[in-house]
Amino acid sequence: MDDIDRKLLNVIQSDFPITKRPYKDLGARLDCSEDGIFERIGRLKKEGIIRRIGGNFDSQRLGFATTLCAANVPDDKIDRFMEVVNRYPEVTHNYLRDHQYNIWFTFVAPNMKVIDRYIEEIIEYTGVKEILNLPAVRTFKILVDFDLA
Repeated sequence: MDDIDRKLLNVIQSDFPITKRPYKDLGARLDCSEDGIFERIGRLKKEGIIRRIGGNFDSQRLGFATTLCAANVPDDKIDRFMEVVNRYPEVTHNYLRDHQYNIWFTFVAPNMKVIDRYIEEIIEYTGVKEILNLPAVRTFKILVDFDLA
C-alpha cells in the first residue's frame, strides 16, 4: 500500500461521497484519476483489505430487532453449524472463537419472533441445543475509524 491507498482508506471509512460520480470525487480529493481510484479499490478488495463498500444503518431506528448469539458447538459439528448459520441473510457476522461458546453470530431481522424462529431452525438443522440469545439492553455506539495515514 502506498500513501494514496492509505488516504483513500481513511476517506472511505466515514466520508464516502454520496454523489453521481463518487470515485471521480475521491480522485479529485486525492489527486488521482477516477480510473485510478477504481483500480485501487478493486486491488484492495482483491487483497482482502476492503471487504465491502456500503452504508451502515441504525437497524433499531429502522424498526429491526438485533441480537448476538453464542453457541456451544462440538468440534465435529462446527463446519455444519457454520454452513447452516451462514444460509441466513439476516446474519451479519459469524465467528469461531476459542471459548466454551465457540461460535458467535449476530442477527438483524424484522422482529424478535423471526430471530427466535431462526434460532429454533438452527437447533433443528444442526442438533446443537446450547445457543444463547443475547439481545442488547442498551446500545453504546462508537465511531471506529482506523487512521492509516
